[in-house]
Amino acid sequence: MEPLSVFRLVVGLGNPGDRYVGTRHNAGFCVADELARRCAVAFSFDSRWNADMATCGGRMLMKPRTFMNLSGEAVSHYARYHRIPPAEVLVILDDTSLPLGDLRIRRSGSSGGHNGLESVLVHLGTEAVPRLRMGIGAPPEKIPLDEFVLSRFTDAELSVFAEAVLRGADAVDSANARGLEAAMNQFNNPTNHQNPKP
Repeated sequence: MEPLSVFRLVVGLGNPGDRYVGTRHNAGFCVADELARRCAVAFSFDSRWNADMATCGGRMLMKPRTFMNLSGEAVSHYARYHRIPPAEVLVILDDTSLPLGDLRIRRSGSSGGHNGLESVLVHLGTEAVPRLRMGIGAPPEKIPLDEFVLSRFTDAELSVFAEAVLRGADAVDSANARGLEAAMNQFNNPTNHQNPKP
């Protein structure tokens, strides 16, 4: 039987500041906020790690205050100080290669071109870092990727994304309760929703 995947550090990736609230690139922040809501806890800034932190269910939630491409700094500082191995760190991020609303859990692998995840992998020195990818859909033709990920969801997309955030939090809870493999089997299946046009 697979040992339970107890993640001592759950990291939502995004960009800090009001300017980026609700943007596609902040999908990881949204799931971290939902996990904190379920635990009835609030994030507070901790200057030691340059991150917003909250304790939830015996594990730490983190939203780095650095911009996306520097996310690994806060993650590695906290993990090394508390002697948390990479296998006990779960990173939550957006993914343009997945349809809006789909989830993908992986135990390890490359960054897939995601600058935030790449920073985490580089700073932890391994690709064996579990991650939960939140599908935000691909950019429409002629819209640059960097412009797309910093855009906000349309009204039609918001309900799909909001439901995905709830399932993303469910996936984190499931991985801790039943193991990563069981969570992968349950949540990596494509959803049946109709993806609206961005």
